[in-house]
Amino acid sequence: MAVTIHPTAIIDEGAEIGDGSRIWHWVHVCGKARIGRGCSLGQNVFIGNDVVIGNNVKIQNNVSVYDAVRLEDDVFCGPSVVFTNVYNPRSAIARKDEYRQTFVRKGATLGANCTIVCGCTIGENAFVAAGAVINRDVAPFGLMAGVPARRLGWMCLCGIQLPKKVGNVSCEACRRAYDVGKESCRLAPPAQNGEISSQARRAQPR
Repeated sequence: MAVTIHPTAIIDEGAEIGDGSRIWHWVHVCGKARIGRGCSLGQNVFIGNDVVIGNNVKIQNNVSVYDAVRLEDDVFCGPSVVFTNVYNPRSAIARKDEYRQTFVRKGATLGANCTIVCGCTIGENAFVAAGAVINRDVAPFGLMAGVPARRLGWMCLCGIQLPKKVGNVSCEACRRAYDVGKESCRLAPPAQNGEISSQARRAQPR
């Protein structure tokens, strides 16, 4: 599939954009950026040079993805998500050699207006609530909210909060099974998950 680029977008020479991606109004993609297949970049998005974006990533309006940020497959960035790359910026002091890398792992969701302080890793399928400020690593499937953010629980692949208990837990919406500990959450082995409902199949990442 061809890449769709709105006439107002600026794509610098050398930028790599995968098949089927869509670039909307007033987007600027710098020349060394790498963007995967099937991505969507909403109005007024900026993508820096040292940025790698996986497949099927959705970046909503007014998001700037600065140098040293990595977004893996199936990441969702809500409107006006904020990334940083310098921990202690000063206008009068150049710190381009001090950028801290930020990783957003496969399937994670970043809610509208949340802020990701540089140097953090957002685990696979984690869910960051709107307006949260992330200043430390987030465990896979972690549901984070607040300023600074703290973990409120765990989130299913289908986007529904899991019951708040430790041990064998099933999603009330799609019936996926999880092994939940005090500090971790992971999908249970396939034998425990059995037949996934039709709703769960529709919710699976593609």
